[in-house]
This record gives sequence, C-alpha cells and structure tokens, in this order.
Amino acid sequence: MARVAARLSTDGEQSTHPVDEVLPLPKLALYGFQHVLAFYAGAVIVPIIVGNALKLSPEQLVYLINADLFTCGIASIIQAWGIGRIGARLPLIQGVTFTAVSPMIAIGLGAGGGTAALLVIYGAVITAGIATFAFAWLPAKAFRTVMRLFPPVVTGTVITVLGIVLIPVGLNDAAGGLGSPDFGDPKNFAYAGGTMLFILILMKIGKPFLSSISILLGLVVGTTVAFLLGDAKFGDVSKSEWVGITTPFHFGAPKFEWFPIVLMLIVMLITMVETTGDTYAVGDIVGKEVDSETVARALRADGAATALGGVLNSFPYVAFAENVGLVRMTKVKSRFVVVAAGVFMIVLGLLPKAAAIVAGVPHGVLGGAATVMFAMVALAGIQTLAKVDLKEEKNALIVGVSLAFALLPATVPVLFSKHMDPDLSSLLNSGVTLGATAAIVLNLVFNGLGKEGAHDAPEVEVELPAQAAEADTDSSAAVPAQPGEGEAARTPAS
Repeated sequence: MARVAARLSTDGEQSTHPVDEVLPLPKLALYGFQHVLAFYAGAVIVPIIVGNALKLSPEQLVYLINADLFTCGIASIIQAWGIGRIGARLPLIQGVTFTAVSPMIAIGLGAGGGTAALLVIYGAVITAGIATFAFAWLPAKAFRTVMRLFPPVVTGTVITVLGIVLIPVGLNDAAGGLGSPDFGDPKNFAYAGGTMLFILILMKIGKPFLSSISILLGLVVGTTVAFLLGDAKFGDVSKSEWVGITTPFHFGAPKFEWFPIVLMLIVMLITMVETTGDTYAVGDIVGKEVDSETVARALRADGAATALGGVLNSFPYVAFAENVGLVRMTKVKSRFVVVAAGVFMIVLGLLPKAAAIVAGVPHGVLGGAATVMFAMVALAGIQTLAKVDLKEEKNALIVGVSLAFALLPATVPVLFSKHMDPDLSSLLNSGVTLGATAAIVLNLVFNGLGKEGAHDAPEVEVELPAQAAEADTDSSAAVPAQPGEGEAARTPAS
C-alpha cells in the first residue's frame, strides 16, 4: 500500500502554461483577446443600463463605454501584474460589478438624472473605493479575523450564486437581447446553439491549442456566419470617431452626499465577498496557494480600481467571475494573458471604432458563448463547495437557503418593484446581494467565526492501492474541516 498526500485538483490535468509563465507574444495576444471578448458584453452592459436609465445622450453613452473599457484595462493590469502589495498576481480580469447597477440608478434618479446624477454617483464611488483600499491595509491579525467570515461554505456559495445569476444573462443574449425587436426569435437561438455546439466540439476533439481558444473561435465563426446571412451589423463603425480620450472628471467635479456613499459602501462589501471567492476559485484552478495576504492584495486592487473609476468617469470594479470560468475551460493559467487583455482593453477604450467592431457581435452568438462560460462559473463554485462537508446539515442549510434567497429577485420581482421602499429595493434587488448576505449571516449563526486558514485545504494522508496511486493521485481531494466541526469531519473524499 502506498501512502500519498491527496489534494483537491480542479481539472485533473497539468497546465502547460503555469500562472507565472510569460507566453510567446502571438499566444499572449490570442489568449488575451479571447478574455476581452469573453468579458466585453459584461463590461459594457453596466454603463449602457445606467446611462439609458439616466437619459444620457448617445455621445455621452459612448464616452461612458470607452471610459469603462479604458479603466478596466488599467485595473486588470494592476490585479494580474501587481504593484508592490497591490494586486493578487493571478489571472483575474477586473470589470464593473453588476451589484452596483440598481443602487447607482437609484442614486442617479434621486439626483435628477443626466450628468448631474453622474457627479453624485462618482462621489460615492470614489469614497467607497478609498474605504475598500484602506480596509485591505488593516493589520494582518485584524484582516484575518474579518476574512474568517468567508470560509469555503460562504465563498463557494457566492461563486455558485454568481454563476446561477449570470446564466439568465447569457440566455437572454441567446434570445436576442432584452428589449430587442427580435427577442425570442428562433434564429437567435440557432446562432446561440450553433456557437455553443462549435465550442463544445472544439473542446471535445480539438488539440490543446484549439481548445484553449475555443471561445474566441466560436465568437469569430458565429459572427462570420451571421454576417454572411445579413444578421451582423457593423454600420456604427463608420459613425464612430477614430480616437476617444478619457479625461479625469469629464462631466465635472464629483459631489459627495452621505446616503449615496452609504449605499456604495454596502455595494463594495458585497463585491469584497465576490472578489474573495473568485480569488480562491482561480487559485484552485491555477494551482497556486491563496492566503489572507493574497486576498488583501486582490481587495486593494479592487479599491484602487474603484477609486480610479470614479475619477475616470466609470464605476465600481470587481474580479470578474465570467473570466474565472474561461480560465478553467481553456486551462491557460498564465496571469500575463490577463495583462495582455488589459492592454487590449486600454486600446479599445481609446479607439471607439475598434470597440464598435467588437460590439457588432450578434446577441445570439454572444449568448451561446456566454452561457457556456457562466455555467463554468457556477461549476467553479461547486468545486469550492467540494471542500465542504455537506453531509453536515448546517452546511447544507447554509448553501440551500442562500441559493433560495439569490433566486428571489428574479422569481418575485413584484416584491421589490411594488411592495418595498425604493431606497431599500435599490439595495436588495440583487440575487448576488441577497445570496451573499444570507450565506454570511447563516454561517455566523450555525458556525460562528470559525478558525483561521479555513480556506486552506490541509493535505491528508490516505491509503490507496499501489497501482491506483500512480493514476489517481490528482483525482482525490481532502475535505477540510468546517467551522464548528470536530475531527470526525476531516475525512478524505474522492
């Protein structure tokens, strides 16, 4: 009998591109551009929704989109490359958080809409970013105490919630995009299904390189087919300017009002849970140990990017869960791919025509690719939950009840639109907000603060037959004890 140390393996394969490897320039460009396409819709949808709600002009809306892409690029480079003790140095793309959409619209409408509303929003965003940045510099002992609020049962639930909440976004795109005249048209589902099928075929029978750029190729092939059939429109490219420069405080000096600031601070608390979960998830995927200092560096990057976003006419930033799913799918784990993606985003933020070309990808094609990636986000959360002893009833309750809360806004929207105070609705009308809050509160009720290092999966010695040990070491996982459990919970799981 051979004694082996078994650890959780997220993909069962040895990566050919470790997290700190600098790839050849052509591969960096391809993989980086794939990340941009994977996150592009999620990146631009927030300024589009907020800008339309505040009744901004088309020119102002284009400026918001360019500012968002430009700041996304800077933020992603800070997170992946790292500057001193800022940035996790992991393949994490930074994007505008969906959690902030409802609160920002509520703040903006309360301020009367238009560019005047943007000034109040930016004052709250800058303040919340600085507060997040300062929080992540707490003394190590105090920070570790706070991080004990987020053991695997919490972060795994939050990542799973993110995937579940995002999947309908992908499906709506697959249907043609909410509000579009042809929403629900079967041809949109045909494009989505064809794109998805093409991606899955590449993943199944393609060589490693083709599999690693399957999302990119799926988007390119799907868009080409749609263009040949007359369903991909690029008319806006000729109307766009060649160069668009993002300048600080373009719309005027920010205004600082207490209620918008409080709302944005609560938003940032939720995004900290998201980033914490994404950091642990991508650490598992790339095989790099994540400790409290890594999480602190990731949160500092969030805070710095959010404050910078308020200065550069953008919004709060978070580690994008969509791209965590892409890292797992492609198994391209080099953080410098994200740095390359950041460079592409900066260029797109400076070239409205280039951004208009990317924006020409039909909703159906984008939805087919996005649905696959969002499903992989949910899987990343499930893999984190694999570290949790769900046979323990209290852990099962935390996960199950939190998922139920997360589905409430989408299932019973009338509760928030007609039967709740508008200010309270702007805060709670988010599946991520409700699911994350429920997970944190229920974990405190059932498990308390728990122990330090709850995220670290200890290596456990298990007995395996000699022949099986050589083949199956990577497929075994050790389940770490959850807060409040005894030594009986430290049992190996395969």
